[in-house]
Amino acid sequence: MKPGRLLYLIATVLLIGAGLLARSPDLGLPPIVAKYAGSVIWGGMVYFAWAAVRPEQGWHKRALVAAVIAVTVEFSQLLHTEWLDTVRRTTIGVLLIGRFFSWWDIAAYLIGIAVAMVVDRIIVGGPALTR
Repeated sequence: MKPGRLLYLIATVLLIGAGLLARSPDLGLPPIVAKYAGSVIWGGMVYFAWAAVRPEQGWHKRALVAAVIAVTVEFSQLLHTEWLDTVRRTTIGVLLIGRFFSWWDIAAYLIGIAVAMVVDRIIVGGPALTR
């Protein structure tokens, strides 16, 4: 396994943990903070998960693919079928694909992707926005 891929997998797993923690009632965050912190973290997780799949791809392409994935998942919440809504009623379903469409969620995902992209450039090295 390439070292970059391993770093991206570790980042993905850490963000999954952080997202679950942010949404945990035990943490005591106000619901709105927990929701949008979780959404920002989810966007970053999508970026790093895609980076693990395509570590050779430049950060700009990874960010674009992550944004397309995140926006597509959010728009998929406008589609309601019995089987899809059944999945959405499960804990894993709501964490992965959500239940209700929100433009605010899209904004939060894009913020998370942008932060992940900058962190990626810092980890890999070089200026954050020049590649």
